[in-house]
Amino acid sequence: MVGRMEGNDRGERIREAALRLFARHGYAAVSMRQIATEVGVQAGALYLYIPDKQTLLFDMMRSQMEELLAAWDELPAAGAPVARLEAFVRFHICYNLARPDAAFLGAMEMRNLEPENYRAVARLRDGYEAELAAILRDGAASGAMRVPDVRLATKAVLAMLNGVTGWYREGGRLSRERVERIYWNMVRRAVGA
Repeated sequence: MVGRMEGNDRGERIREAALRLFARHGYAAVSMRQIATEVGVQAGALYLYIPDKQTLLFDMMRSQMEELLAAWDELPAAGAPVARLEAFVRFHICYNLARPDAAFLGAMEMRNLEPENYRAVARLRDGYEAELAAILRDGAASGAMRVPDVRLATKAVLAMLNGVTGWYREGGRLSRERVERIYWNMVRRAVGA
């Protein structure tokens, strides 16, 4: 049923409404009835497009991670580790600021996935983290960075980058470009590049 949902206009409206509601109120606090009201259909009609709320959450989180990985893969390789790290930092911020609700969902709602769904999304997330870890490992091996623990540094850098969507507001004091530049300088210093 999820496949039908992806190719259907109403199914896409359901996903968009659920994403907004989950980001605003949290997955656990949102009912199928609220999603239906947001879309303008009866609650029972949702089940023509999705089997249940858990499947909806899983589908959204899996899709978000697949799209993130695909977008990263489309970028040309930046060469030396420091240039690759800068590209990663700027990409991550830019990509997630363009999709703040999806970024919030990915960061905050893993805990609400059932075990099998959690493992599937975690594999995708781990693949993305591995991209950053490889950059840091290459930087340390070449002497361009000082990274005593690649795994810890990967988690720390991602935690810092993920936080941007929680506070950044379009039209605020800092432009996106300025935020990218400041964060790049903080990450660069944090890994001794």
